[in-house]
Amino acid sequence: MLDIKFIRENADIVKAGALKKKIAVDIDRLIVIDDERKRIRQQIDAKKAEQNRRSNEIQRAIGEERAKLIEAMQHLKAGMTEGEEELKKVMTEWQSLMLTVPNVPDMSVPDGESDADNLEVTKWGTPTEFGFTPKDHVELMTALDIADFERGAKVAGFRGYFLKGDGVLLANAVWQLALKHFGAKGLVPMSVPSLVRRESFLGTGFLPQSEEDLYKTQDGEYLAGTAEVASMGYYMDETLDLEKLPILFLGFSPCFRREAGAHGKDVRGLIRVHEFFKWEQVVLCRAEHDESVRMHDWLNRNTEEFIELLNIPYHTVVNCGGDLGLGQVKKYDIELWVPAEKTYREISSASYFHDFQTRRLNIRYRDSEGNMRFAHSLNSTAIPTPRILVSIIENYQQADGTIKVPDALIPYVGKSVIGRAA
Repeated sequence: MLDIKFIRENADIVKAGALKKKIAVDIDRLIVIDDERKRIRQQIDAKKAEQNRRSNEIQRAIGEERAKLIEAMQHLKAGMTEGEEELKKVMTEWQSLMLTVPNVPDMSVPDGESDADNLEVTKWGTPTEFGFTPKDHVELMTALDIADFERGAKVAGFRGYFLKGDGVLLANAVWQLALKHFGAKGLVPMSVPSLVRRESFLGTGFLPQSEEDLYKTQDGEYLAGTAEVASMGYYMDETLDLEKLPILFLGFSPCFRREAGAHGKDVRGLIRVHEFFKWEQVVLCRAEHDESVRMHDWLNRNTEEFIELLNIPYHTVVNCGGDLGLGQVKKYDIELWVPAEKTYREISSASYFHDFQTRRLNIRYRDSEGNMRFAHSLNSTAIPTPRILVSIIENYQQADGTIKVPDALIPYVGKSVIGRAA
């Protein structure tokens, strides 16, 4: 959430940012409603001051004068009640409009309508070449009996899957390597809730805009699609110690997404499933733009280094305005090479938000001069499973249908080849 004072003083900038993000928002209406909010608030405050003055007069008055003052006080209270009801209605619209105002993207964010307009900024490795016709991960994993997609759909419905045997070992190996790699960067591992209250979703910006993609329980909680939601809620309504910044979390959780806007898209295999697991990097730092930029590059590079440990070709793109979410100032996507599709597929996103999330979540700290500031927040996918298995399986397939285990994962898998004895 942006500060209303900033919105009023920089309305043209906020409008331009929304236009760049392709997000519809009525800033002019918000300013009108904010004027109304302030007008009613001033009236109520004036009536409260009048009430206090008349209360003192009533205490001193006697007889008929006192009765008249009491009657006047009753009329004043009735007017205050009417004003508070009016304010309540205005605040409902004001809050709804405030939740729709997007953060202003960084000047370095390129223009564009969708992910097709994202720009490559880094490329590592060369697309894998084979001396045979490569298969996709579904064929390979089914033949090796390390995944079952038919029974997954039978049991869990559309996009359901089972991992089996060495498929489970491979996924767990990725988790263990991730814990070692990202933990060595100073990120504190946490196992976080997936079932989370509405406040944290509002605070992180997933509500109200993305509600259709969330699973909701009959009790009003939601299932999170990322550990970011619970990790950011950890310090909600708290004041952080300046000396402990930056705070670095490595959140792990099962994740759930309805993929409501992906009908007919990536329906085969493990690319776009409803239920998965993910390590997520989350940072709270000082409210300084340069610090956010530095931490953003650091988070993204952490994941790039992890992919390089697996020796999988990738490239990193900077997201265009039309591919940014409501709160994001800037975002990078890391995309891995998928041989069967002869294209790169997104595996990680790294974003920074300035104080957009922390203002909603009320996460503050007192700076060196004693001033209260909203912290800056960032997050980045460390690594998701099972999606990462798509690129591992396809890039490491061999002519006989077996899968070579990446060197970095062999200590955790316990074998060098999947499909026959090591």
